[in-house]
Amino acid sequence: MAIGQGRESTTADLIAAIAGRVPSRNLHSRVLWQLGTAIVRGDYPEGSILPSDTELLARFAVSRTVLREALKTLAAKGMIEARARIGTRVLPRQRWNLFDADVLAWHFEIGPDVALLRSLSEIRIGVEVESAALAAVRRSEEQAAALEACAIRMGEATTPQQFARTDLEFHRTVAEASGNPFMASISALVELALTAAFTISSPVEDDTAMVATVKAHGRIAEAIRAGDAEEARAAMKAVISEGFARAEGRLEPGKA
Repeated sequence: MAIGQGRESTTADLIAAIAGRVPSRNLHSRVLWQLGTAIVRGDYPEGSILPSDTELLARFAVSRTVLREALKTLAAKGMIEARARIGTRVLPRQRWNLFDADVLAWHFEIGPDVALLRSLSEIRIGVEVESAALAAVRRSEEQAAALEACAIRMGEATTPQQFARTDLEFHRTVAEASGNPFMASISALVELALTAAFTISSPVEDDTAMVATVKAHGRIAEAIRAGDAEEARAAMKAVISEGFARAEGRLEPGKA
């Protein structure tokens, strides 16, 4: 599908619905989304120069103000850089702000690869494992009860979307129960990516995996309730690793 001629992203709508967000529908967001996904997809490779403003204005049929705002937003996300007498250059991928909700959503819109999910799992292990340990010693009675209730509701999910929404709520509650505002903030930053990842790795259509996943989350909730930091660490690491393994098996069936 040619850039500038696409529809609104169904992935964006799905992620937004699960995460409780309302996607923007204005001209700025449309241009931003289409340019952002084109860059992530590689239509404009790293180091390449974007088409001129004149060409982009004709392609998107928007005002110069709308286009400039979209380009400024992409620059703020570390994806492009404007240079006098050279043009607007696509920056190396390592400069992109992968914690940005839009940048993450664009990766999932074009179809996440195993490498992206592996990297996401690694950063989750680096943060959420310790978050679970802290939650075990800092949680309130209400938070402990909320985690147990989430684990039960996961077993009642009938669609990947319902499972993803409950899974997201579970991990968000763990982050809040850690009592560390930085961990809670990081959890919020990767919220959209986690939502999409949870949808991909949902075990809803596999009864055996569903039972095991619900039990694994119950293990986390029990460890946090009991104040067992080491058990909470181990249980959280297991859940993240197993979720990645399911997603990997679905994206690369030969490795399942």
